[in-house]
Amino acid sequence: MPRLIDDLNVLHESYVDAINTAVTENDPARAAELAAAYDADAIQMIAEHEGRTDLLPIRRPAKPDTPLRRLVARLTALRAA
Repeated sequence: MPRLIDDLNVLHESYVDAINTAVTENDPARAAELAAAYDADAIQMIAEHEGRTDLLPIRRPAKPDTPLRRLVARLTALRAA
């Protein structure tokens, strides 16, 4: 079985690339959607790896503060400046 951290790193890298592309294309709405989708995909991956899908869906704040969401906010601010 692959290591969870390796799978999460691959997932994270793919989302960072997609978010950077969206920001480059001046599409902050798409970047924000991708950041939210990453949260859901990562949680799903962790639950499946741990055999705990019975705990899904996990209730989260409407706008959690996550590293990818902060990245989108920084990149959007830089593009606006």
